[in-house]
Amino acid sequence: MFIPRAKLRAAAAAVTTAVALIGLGAGTANAADWPPLREGAYLYSGTHGTGTVSKVDLDDFGTCHTLPASARSVQVVSGSASVVLHPGAGCTGAYSWATGSLAQSDLPWAALSYHVVGA
Repeated sequence: MFIPRAKLRAAAAAVTTAVALIGLGAGTANAADWPPLREGAYLYSGTHGTGTVSKVDLDDFGTCHTLPASARSVQVVSGSASVVLHPGAGCTGAYSWATGSLAQSDLPWAALSYHVVGA
């Protein structure tokens, strides 16, 4: 009923190698797709920071902004502000999605409007 140690070591080595390769591949692909981080907040019409870029005015707290084209990804680098995105124009919709003050993410749905809040 005992499994020889050599088989256990071989299985453990195979699993460790597979996990390392999967993690390495995913990290490389993700880093290569996004534009470099830069101060401010940017909304992109495509996923992974692609497509048309809309710059967010992080000093304009609370004002709702409707976008000319829907956003599918967001990048925020700020120490004091974050962005709340809405699926409808005029900051409407059944739900909203908030970034942190340091964020780089694809959105779960297309956003048509946003407002800035304190971090």
